[in-house]
Amino acid sequence: MTEHAGDPATGAFVAHRNLLFTVAYEMLGSAADAEDVLQETWLRWVGVDLARVRDQRAYLVRITTRQALDRLRTLKRRKEAYVGQWLPEPLLTAPDVAEDVELAESMSMALMVVLETLSPTERAVFVLREVFDVDYDEIAEAVGKTPAAVRQIAHRARKHVDARRPRKTVTPGEVRAALESLRRALETRDPQGLLDVLAPNVVLVSDGGGIKRAALRPVVGADKLVRFYLGSPVTADAEITCEPTVVNGNPALVLRLDGELDGVMAPHVEDGRIAGLYYVRNPEKLTRVGVETPLTLR
Repeated sequence: MTEHAGDPATGAFVAHRNLLFTVAYEMLGSAADAEDVLQETWLRWVGVDLARVRDQRAYLVRITTRQALDRLRTLKRRKEAYVGQWLPEPLLTAPDVAEDVELAESMSMALMVVLETLSPTERAVFVLREVFDVDYDEIAEAVGKTPAAVRQIAHRARKHVDARRPRKTVTPGEVRAALESLRRALETRDPQGLLDVLAPNVVLVSDGGGIKRAALRPVVGADKLVRFYLGSPVTADAEITCEPTVVNGNPALVLRLDGELDGVMAPHVEDGRIAGLYYVRNPEKLTRVGVETPLTLR
């Protein structure tokens, strides 16, 4: 993509690029695929007669949605062949993302995992309506359905997500406090410290992508999780260090073994204890934890 001074097509695309990336990432859970979608959006956008475009932002979102839907259907097949659990790609985000409560909630690992259970069209409709507040007529244009059908899909998707999303809201401060206890317990290999911060029925979902060791199925229960971490041959002789960070707008930990990046851990906290842990170890999904990714709903 070449930027030309005074080129209105480039100006509009650059102005809305962060929004388009956020739309694509919310639909796909993959930054690499979201970037590909933006490239495809750009190639279509430069062929559009701008004189006939009433609302450039809406038009760009529509192209991005269509490209992301096509990519989502391809991704679904890729995920079916994926080794073990598939988790979204964690993104290092700026403090302003965390301050935007709506954006931080919509980007959270817990919600992104729930969105994986929707069909491609349901996910597109849910994301556009619930996250970006796009009107039904505009969504209908983007997904190739009637506004009435889109309303039904939105209702069904919302009901599906509400039944599965975390019910209680917790403050970032509560999450950071739980993560600090987890950090201390991991770094000092303190099994009791882990049991104190983990909810009895905690669920760990880990993603190694067949490249790094990870549980192929969710690990349920604090005792099992403690054995999984402290009894793992991967961590047995290594020095564990954990750095607090913000991924997808929410507090998280970056784990290092003997100084080498091992993974990103994002928690779901309830009543002061960790009820869910999402641990991304697949190195192909860790390319965005060193540099902030700008995201926006507007």
